[in-house]
Amino acid sequence: MAQQSISVNRVPYASAPAVTAAQVAEGPVRQAFWILRAGFTAAPILAGLDKFFHVMVDWDQYLAPTVNNLLGGHGHAFMLVAGVIEIVAGIGVLLRPRIFAYVVAAWLLGIIVNLLLIPGYYDVALRDLGLALGALALGRLSSAVNYRNH
Repeated sequence: MAQQSISVNRVPYASAPAVTAAQVAEGPVRQAFWILRAGFTAAPILAGLDKFFHVMVDWDQYLAPTVNNLLGGHGHAFMLVAGVIEIVAGIGVLLRPRIFAYVVAAWLLGIIVNLLLIPGYYDVALRDLGLALGALALGRLSSAVNYRNH
């Protein structure tokens, strides 16, 4: 029976340097980390800025009437504060993703609770659940990726 040679990048397998499973997985792990880090930096900053300008949407519609009543009718002012928090969270993910990924996830869970109080916004709450899970994944990946050296 003839022996078959397996090649990697046209180098015979036998002469290729040994690569561990951890090294092979590091590429996709690092890529996933950077994709999530970029997304969870940009999205909160853009959404936070838009709380002031309403270019994408009138964000005040996403505040549950119950919450607005608890705030004494100062829902718009609260949404401006929310915008500042989102901008800070986005910058935090850029600088310290290992911490701020969890801040973003917690913030999104608060948004989900608010949205569940508004009939007709359950689809948005479900979307935000997916975002919260992504933020949690970023937090976990931040522990595995030494991003400061690359």
